[in-house]
Amino acid sequence: MNWISNYVRPKINSIFSRRETPDNLWTKCPECGTMLFHRELSEALNTCPSCDHHMHITPRARFKTMYDGGLFVEIEVKDPPADPLHFKDQKKYPDRIRDARKKTGEHDAMLVVEGDMGRMKVVCAGQNFSFMGGSMGMHVGNAIIAAAERAVKLKAPLVLFSAAGGARMQEGIMALMQMPRSTVAVQMLKEAGLPYIVVLTHPTTGGVTASYAMLGDVHIAEPNALIGFAGARVIEQTIREKLPEEFQRAEYLLDHGILDAVVHRKNMKHELVTIIRMLMKKTPQVMGDLPKPDATETKAAK
Repeated sequence: MNWISNYVRPKINSIFSRRETPDNLWTKCPECGTMLFHRELSEALNTCPSCDHHMHITPRARFKTMYDGGLFVEIEVKDPPADPLHFKDQKKYPDRIRDARKKTGEHDAMLVVEGDMGRMKVVCAGQNFSFMGGSMGMHVGNAIIAAAERAVKLKAPLVLFSAAGGARMQEGIMALMQMPRSTVAVQMLKEAGLPYIVVLTHPTTGGVTASYAMLGDVHIAEPNALIGFAGARVIEQTIREKLPEEFQRAEYLLDHGILDAVVHRKNMKHELVTIIRMLMKKTPQVMGDLPKPDATETKAAK
């Protein structure tokens, strides 16, 4: 070994070595196959500019587009027992939780926040499908209760964005118990006379659909979202009949009276603000209005 091999050769290799291109610059639309640049996709709120397909979006990224100025405060959620059933399949349950937290950067499948939306205080809860399929476990139940309690304290509406494959099997009956727990939380809002609005995103299935996702005062869905309890194949095998096309899709459910509206993601904030102002008996929103100037500031300016 000498200075040529220790210094010169690595220096030459570093100059002429091929730069590696990051593998996350482009995303292929699963619907039409169009390759989308990550900045273009982000600006379109994770919707395909070519076919309008709505892809998954994290709750944190969604809330930045929903709240005024993209500002919100996270609401603390009580942590449940780490591994109540000591469940293990191919991995131990705590290992799966750790991997999901590392992958998503979130503590669990539901994020609860508060802030101003259209200059009104609004509490939001959103499920992250990237976190173990958005599965409903004890933390999700705690999150819904925390969101409802905070909404009651603030006398503010609660908007919940659902996205889940169902209950979390690693928690067994403990996960299923979140169905009645979340139902009690929704009842707290109803007794307080506060609106509870559910936005169903792709997919919303299983015990989530059978509980808090279908208990709202108003139900909105994103275009082509899959919404149902059991899968279409299971239903066909059970009833031994062929299901209609687009069965369990948002537009089909809207036509059959299960949903109140199907709204594009870019129009969701305006739609929610309009509905909330109606339910809270406030005057319609004035687009582009400014707050009334403070009297002292006006005199100082003169």
